[in-house]
Amino acid sequence: MDSKRARLDISILLSVAFILGAPAIVSAQARSLADAYQIIASKQFVDLTHSFSPLTPVWKGFGPATFSAAADPATGRPYTIDHDGFRAQFFAMVGQYGTHIDPPAHFDSAGATVDEIPVKQMILRLVVFDLTPMLKSDPNHLLTVEDIEVWEQMHGRVPAGSFAALRTDMYKDWDSNRARFERYPFPAWSPAAIRFLYEQRGIVANGHESMDTDTTSNLESESWLLKHGHWQIEVMANLDKVPATGALIVVSWPKPQHGLGFPARAFAILP
Repeated sequence: MDSKRARLDISILLSVAFILGAPAIVSAQARSLADAYQIIASKQFVDLTHSFSPLTPVWKGFGPATFSAAADPATGRPYTIDHDGFRAQFFAMVGQYGTHIDPPAHFDSAGATVDEIPVKQMILRLVVFDLTPMLKSDPNHLLTVEDIEVWEQMHGRVPAGSFAALRTDMYKDWDSNRARFERYPFPAWSPAAIRFLYEQRGIVANGHESMDTDTTSNLESESWLLKHGHWQIEVMANLDKVPATGALIVVSWPKPQHGLGFPARAFAILP
C-alpha cells in the first residue's frame, strides 16, 4: 500500500473515532489505526440486515430465489464433504433481494452501478427517524418535512453527509407475518421529505424497512433519489435498537461489474 493510500485510510478511521466521541484519538500523541480500532471495537454493534432464503418476501415481479448445491459441471454430481472434502452452494436470485442496495443505475441508465459507488460512502453518520409513535393513530403515515423539523428541534440539524434511516418496525413482521410485511399501503417516506433531506440537508443515502421507498403509484421518491445520483438500502432491520443520532452505519455489498442491485450487509456502531 503506498503512503498516500495509507494516509487516506488512517484519516477515514480517525474520523470514525472522532464521531464516536473520542477526539483525543486525533491528537498528536495517538495517530494510528490501532488506536482508532480500539475505540471502535469497544462499542456495541447492531446488525441491520435480514437473513434471506427462498421463502423471503420479494416484489411479485421478481419472484423467489432458489438455493441449490453446487455441482461438478462435468458430472452434475453435487459436491459433498464426504466425497470431495468441501461443499458449496449455487444461488439464483434478483439483485433486489432481502436487505439490498439500490444504486442510481437501478432507475437511471446513466447512473452509477454498485461497483462504482465510492467505498468512502460505506461508512457514514447515521440518523434515525422513528415513525412508530405516529403509527398508533395513522398506520400508514408518511414522514413529512414537518416531522423532520420537529425531530431537529429535539436532536439538532441532520448532519450533512449522513445516512438517514426510517424506523417503522415493519421488520418485525419479516418472518412472523409475511402478509402484514407485504401490505399496501405502508408507512414510508413522503417524496417531499426525501427531496428535503437530500437537497436541504445534504444526506448521502437513505434506508427503510419496507420493500419500497414510498406508496406513490409511480414510486416518486425512489425514482427521484436514484435519478439524482443517490442510493438507498431497502428492507432494513433492528432500527429500534439504534439511537436517533450518534451512531455510525457501515454498509457493504459484493462488487459485480455493472451491477444494478445486490443483497447488502449493514450494521450500526453505537455511540
